[in-house]
Amino acid sequence: MKNLISERVADFIKNYPPFNVLDSKSLFQLAEQVLIVYKEKNSVIFTVDEPQHSHFYLVHKGAVTLSNPATSNILDYCDEGDIFGLRPLFANENYKLEARAHEESILYGIPIDIFKPIAKQNEEVTIFLMESFASNTRNPYAKNQKGQLFGHEDEEEIKKEVVLPDLQLASYSKKLVTCSTRTTIKKAADIMSQKKIGSILVTSKDLPVGIITDKDFRNKVISGEQPITASVKSIMTTPVVTYPKNLTITQAQMAMMKSNISHLVITKDGTPNSSALGILSKHDVMVSLGDNPAVLVKAIKRTSKIKKIKQIRKSVMVLLTGYLEQNIPLGLIAKIISELNDTCIKQIVEISLAKMDTPPPVKFAWLALGSQGRSEQLLHTDQDNALVFEDVPEEDLPKTTTYFLELSKLITKGLHTIGYEYCPADMMASNPKWCLSLEEWKNKLSYWIGNPGPNEVLMSSIFFDYSLAFGERSLLDNMSDHIFRTVHNYPIFLVHLANGALQSPSPTGFFRQFVVEQDGQHKDFFDLKSRALRPLIDAARVLILSHSVKAISNTWERYEKLAELEPNNQELYLACSYATKALLKFRTRQGLANHDSGRFIKLEQLTKQEKMKLKRTFKAIKEIQELITLRFKVTNFLG
Repeated sequence: MKNLISERVADFIKNYPPFNVLDSKSLFQLAEQVLIVYKEKNSVIFTVDEPQHSHFYLVHKGAVTLSNPATSNILDYCDEGDIFGLRPLFANENYKLEARAHEESILYGIPIDIFKPIAKQNEEVTIFLMESFASNTRNPYAKNQKGQLFGHEDEEEIKKEVVLPDLQLASYSKKLVTCSTRTTIKKAADIMSQKKIGSILVTSKDLPVGIITDKDFRNKVISGEQPITASVKSIMTTPVVTYPKNLTITQAQMAMMKSNISHLVITKDGTPNSSALGILSKHDVMVSLGDNPAVLVKAIKRTSKIKKIKQIRKSVMVLLTGYLEQNIPLGLIAKIISELNDTCIKQIVEISLAKMDTPPPVKFAWLALGSQGRSEQLLHTDQDNALVFEDVPEEDLPKTTTYFLELSKLITKGLHTIGYEYCPADMMASNPKWCLSLEEWKNKLSYWIGNPGPNEVLMSSIFFDYSLAFGERSLLDNMSDHIFRTVHNYPIFLVHLANGALQSPSPTGFFRQFVVEQDGQHKDFFDLKSRALRPLIDAARVLILSHSVKAISNTWERYEKLAELEPNNQELYLACSYATKALLKFRTRQGLANHDSGRFIKLEQLTKQEKMKLKRTFKAIKEIQELITLRFKVTNFLG
C-alpha cells in the first residue's frame, strides 16, 4: 500500500530548491520522514537562544517571519516553498532569531540527520544551503529579494521590454496650406490666422520652394525689415528641407537639429523635385514622443477632430508606460494621466457642442462617474457618465431633455471612438435615466437614499464617485449638498451602503491561497478588481460619506483624509491607501502587458514576488472590512 502522505510531501518539495535537484530515491527517502507541523497565527516556532531542533523547516502553507525581538526588526519573511531554521545544519549553537507564524501555517520539518548525508552527496544542494544561511535570505538566486524581503514597490525590478518610441515613424500633418511666391506677406498672415496654423508652405509649379513660420513674421516683418505689402518670397526660408514619408522620429529630430529648423517638408520622393505631401513640425515630433504632458494637452486642445484625439491618446499610453517603468509614484502618475483624460473629455464635449444646431438652452454639467470620477482610470475601460442641466419650466422640460440627450449621444460616441467602451449596463448620459434636470436628479438621489435596496445601493456606489468633467460647477455643488443633507436625514442608508461594501468575494481562501474564478470566460483567473480593489474602494466611500467630507472622490486620498480624521485608525487607513495604489499599479501593468483592462490575472504568469505583494495588500482589505462591520453594526441590523 502506498504512503499517500509521503507522496504528497514529495510532490510538493520537489518543486522547490534545494529539493528540486534531488533524485527520486532521495526525495522519497526524505519525504517519508518529514514532520508535518501545524502552527496557529502568531505562535512561536523557535525563539532566540532556544536549543536547536532536529529539523529545519520548509513552509508548505501560510507565512513565517524571522525577527530579532531585541530590535523588533523583521529580517525575513518566508512563504510557500521557503526554507528557514538552517542554523543546526552549519553551527552547533542555539538559534539567533525568532521564527513566528505570521499567519496560520503548515510547515514541513526536514529531519537533519537524514538530510545531511543526502546533501553531502550533492554539491549543488550544499552550495544552495550555505548561501541561503549566509545571505539570510530564503533564495540567494532571487537577487531582487536578497535582504529586501519587505521591499517597497519602488525597489521592484523592472523586467518589461524597453519601449523605443523614437524609432516609430513620425506622424505629420497632411493638410497642406500653401501660397504662391507672389502672395503678399499680409495675405499669407491672414490665411495662417484664419486656419490657426503656425506655418505656410510656399510653392511654385506645385513644387515646394519655401516655408514661412511665425518666427519669420517676428524677425523679418515686425522688426521692420520687410513691409507687409512685400511678397512672401522676401521672407520665406528657402530651400526647404525635404524627406520621404517613412521618416522616423529620431531621423526627424536629427534633421531639425542639423539644419536648425523646426519644420520639415514631406514629399513624394523625399526631394524638392516632387510635390509635397505634408509638413512635419517640432511640435508633431514632441507629440509623437509622448513624453511631455503639456505638449499632449496643447495638442488635444488644438484639434477639432475626434480621430486626432484618438491618435494622441496613444501617446498618453506611451507616457503611462514610461512612468511605470521609471517607478514614479502612482499618485503622481494618476494625477497626470487623469488630467490628460479630462482634457480629452472636455475637447470631445466642445467638438460635440459645435456639432449641435443651437447652443445649450440652459447651463449643464458633464459628470465623470466610477473609476473616471475617482481619477483612477489609467487604462481604456468602459465609460460611466451622467449629465445634469438647470431646472426649466415644466412645459420646457421635454425639449430640453431631448437636446441634452442628443448632445450626450454625440459625446458618448466620441468617447467610444477614442477608446472608452460603452458601459455594458448603459450607465451613460445617453440613457434618459442618466440625463436629468437638477430637480430630477435630486428626486432620484432621494429615492436611492430613502429606499436602499440592492439596486439603489449599487447605483449610489457608482454615482457617488463623481467629478466634474465639463460645465457648470454650481450644479455639481448643489447635488452634493443635497446628497449629504439627505444622508444625514436617513442615516440607515450608510448601513446599507456598508453592507454593500462587504459583498465583494474574499481574495483568499484557506492558507492564503488565491481564490480564482470557478467558471466562465475567466475560469482559473484571479479577479483583481472584484476581490481586491473593490472592497477598498467601497469601504472608503461609505467611511468618507459618514464623515460628510465633500469633494474627495479618489480612493487613496479618501483614506489619507480618514487618517487625519481618525488618528486612532491612522495606521490602517494609510495601509489601505498604500494597498489601493499598489493594486491599481499592479492592474495597470498587467493591462498594459496583456492589452486589456488588467482585471483578470493569470496567476501562473506572476513571479513569486508579485504574488507576495498582492497578498500583502489583502491584510488591509480584511481589517477595513472588519472595521466597517463593527462600526455600522451590519450583522446586527441586517440579521
